[in-house]
Amino acid sequence: MTAVETQVQYTTYMTSTTEEYMHQEEDWDRDLLLDPAWEKQQRKTFTAWCNSHLRKAGTQIENIEEDFRNGLKLMLLLEVISGERLPKPDKGKMRFHKIANVNKALDFICSKGVKLVSIGAEEIVDGNVKMTLGMIWTIILRFAIQDISVEETSAKEGLLLWCQRKTAPYRNVNVQNFHISWKDGLALCALIHRHRPDLIDYSKLRKDDPIGNLNTAFEVAEKFLDIPRMLDAEDIVNTPKPDEKAIMTYVSCFYHAFAGAEQAETAANRICKVLAVNQENEKLMQEYEKLASELLEWIRRTIPWLENRVAEQTMRAMQQKLEDFRDYRRVHKPPRVQEKCQLEINFNTLQTKLRLSNRPAFMPSEGKMVSDIANAWKGLETVEKGYEEWLLTEIRRLERLDHLAEKFKQKCTLHESWTAGKEELLSQKDYESASLMEIRALMRKHEAFESDLAAHQDRVEQIAAIAQELNELDYHDAATINARCQGICDQWDSLGTLTQKRRDSLERVEKLWETIDQLYLEFAKRAAPFNNWMDGAMEDLQDMFIVHSIEEIQSLITAHDQFKATLPEADKERMATMGIQNEIVKIAQTYSIKLSGINPYTNLTPEDITNKWEAVKQLVPHRDQMLQEEVARQQANERLRRQFAAQANIIGPWIQTKMEEIGHVSVDIAGSLEEQMNNLKQYEQNIINYKSNIDKLEGDHQLSQESLIFDNKHTNYTMEHIRVGWEQLLTTIARTINEVENQILTRDAKGISQEQLNEFRASFNHFDRKRNGMMDPDDFRACLISMGYDLGEVEFARIMTLVDTNNTGVVTFQAFIDFMTRETAETDTAEQVMASFKILASDKSYITVDELRRELPAEQAEYCISRMTKYIGSDAPPGALDYISFSSALYGESDL
Repeated sequence: MTAVETQVQYTTYMTSTTEEYMHQEEDWDRDLLLDPAWEKQQRKTFTAWCNSHLRKAGTQIENIEEDFRNGLKLMLLLEVISGERLPKPDKGKMRFHKIANVNKALDFICSKGVKLVSIGAEEIVDGNVKMTLGMIWTIILRFAIQDISVEETSAKEGLLLWCQRKTAPYRNVNVQNFHISWKDGLALCALIHRHRPDLIDYSKLRKDDPIGNLNTAFEVAEKFLDIPRMLDAEDIVNTPKPDEKAIMTYVSCFYHAFAGAEQAETAANRICKVLAVNQENEKLMQEYEKLASELLEWIRRTIPWLENRVAEQTMRAMQQKLEDFRDYRRVHKPPRVQEKCQLEINFNTLQTKLRLSNRPAFMPSEGKMVSDIANAWKGLETVEKGYEEWLLTEIRRLERLDHLAEKFKQKCTLHESWTAGKEELLSQKDYESASLMEIRALMRKHEAFESDLAAHQDRVEQIAAIAQELNELDYHDAATINARCQGICDQWDSLGTLTQKRRDSLERVEKLWETIDQLYLEFAKRAAPFNNWMDGAMEDLQDMFIVHSIEEIQSLITAHDQFKATLPEADKERMATMGIQNEIVKIAQTYSIKLSGINPYTNLTPEDITNKWEAVKQLVPHRDQMLQEEVARQQANERLRRQFAAQANIIGPWIQTKMEEIGHVSVDIAGSLEEQMNNLKQYEQNIINYKSNIDKLEGDHQLSQESLIFDNKHTNYTMEHIRVGWEQLLTTIARTINEVENQILTRDAKGISQEQLNEFRASFNHFDRKRNGMMDPDDFRACLISMGYDLGEVEFARIMTLVDTNNTGVVTFQAFIDFMTRETAETDTAEQVMASFKILASDKSYITVDELRRELPAEQAEYCISRMTKYIGSDAPPGALDYISFSSALYGESDL
């Protein structure tokens, strides 16, 4: 066979189908296969590799193409590396004996699933170097490299990925292939240091010393790892591209040398994964406990404040209470509403994660269950419900009290001004030394006083009535009111007694007196009622008023217009009264009567009448102005009512519409869960963007309350309705998003497809008769039967305990999905974790602290040490830990 034919055959062999263990070689492999440098590297490497196995049988080879020619050492090599017996070799030394032995070896290789194309026994017997190297490479691939697998890759790719992972943390190392990446020796040193850091000080290696690095790796591997020196440092460094097969063969020896460590690392990774899940769950539990405690504490502090219905004594204090309540509703409560919603979401997410990781359900501390928080929140809303209404009622009461108190003071001041000196006047005995004319004057004067006294009786009764109303409304300064009222009543009784006594005295001497100045008497009689009318008119014109609508102020304007209509008649009465005084002056002038200038029957003078009449006329336009200002205020209030109603009549239906749309999204099976999530997120963003409308309505509501507007006929929506609807909308969208998130978690963890999830949703919706996202037990049974379940009473009762753990009497969609996917779940189990710990413990039934710290990351090692119980047994050293009970406890199981 010519050299060309030999090259063609070997090239054909190298490109043959070897899918079982390797991908096809690259083009440059075939083109450069005869490179002398590569051949030298393969000779040395393959020879060393064969000797590493043959020495177990007490032999070795010196020349790879010569020592395998008779087939005996070739058969022996295959027996050593496979652990199997080959057919008995032929004893003869003839060529056909050698060919027979080589064929037995080649047949054995073929029996292992390897296709040998164009490799014949004759070429091996003839000492064909290329064919012999190709055959040895085939054996290396099959028995040293084929079974290497890392993350579902195999052979060359798996070995390369293993090298990349092990050397990733090391500086100046970047493994991308099995040739140039190994020239500086740092990759080999990194592999050794990664598994045996005690053998090499990696920090002292230099990238510019490749020969030194390679020799260090070769020497350490040969001395401490039992890996023979298969390569020469100078050959690798001085070759532009080292031989890939030689490098792979040498590196595979490291892989097998560290296989035990790999098994331990795999076990450690599994344990770390389980512990990480446990730590995350414990963190979520702690966060739930903390958030629940803070929320319950806030509710505990807030309820007594809302239950305190002790009214303040002043309008300012009560208005401050109302402002504090507004701050509570706008500022303090909304974050707590979000916390409550987030708490429920965190609880549901935690339970889902525990269920998906095959952990027992989370049970919060005593008094911190979701139901406990819901009950506490319900109690908060119960006491909150009537608080604002009570505040507004108290403000109205205080407003009424202030008005009545001011009115009481005005009437008392007028009355006390009128009664000033009356007791002294009635107690005088001037009639004892008076003349007949003077007695008559005193008698008429007393009659006029009695008339005036009777006219003031109504004001005294009004004062008493106002005082009684102030007492009934629990006025804070009722003692002062009562004392003043009692003083006026006592004085009034005293005036009545004194008046009667003085009348009796005057009547006794009435027969002594004969004439009375008729005109003075007539003036006094007409002036007194007219003056009292003017007093009443001035009192009415200055009377304070409270109205809450345009209709009420219009009623006051109408009454005022009616009063103004009486002014012409009053002016006639004034003119008539003043005419009497003019007549007196005229008679006195006519008959030369010297007048004293004082009417003996009254203290009222014409000037008094004139001045008071002018005062009445000035008060009329002032009253007009006050009424018009109140009209403007009521019109502004009406605008506020309409402004609030216009917004409320839009926002209220909008909230209801969004609630219905969210309900439709939660039962709509069109599209994937991610699309549903995107829709819900868009709804949530739209809702958040709408918050400015709620804030504007709150502003309008506050303006209305500051203007003491307590009713609105233009809308059925109150601010409280809008607040409650808005809070329910935020809670509903958050809960719906959380439900979809949990469905995504379930779908991904259970490995179910979107189509399966849609089928489950369609089945659930079909039997969800009430369309409320829950099935009754009878509907659930019908759903299961429709899906092929053969249910007896006992089996159905068992299933109900799985899907309705809290015995609520309904089955949610999440519980339905969990049940439908429960049997196919692929989760870690207590047995798997236990087996991983057993590997780390070298098959012992206990594990030591040093082993945990050596095999696991620091944080998770300490986590295990702090939670594992002491191992009970005489076969363990002090401080040994029980990993078996710990593994069971992770999954809520008893010791296996």
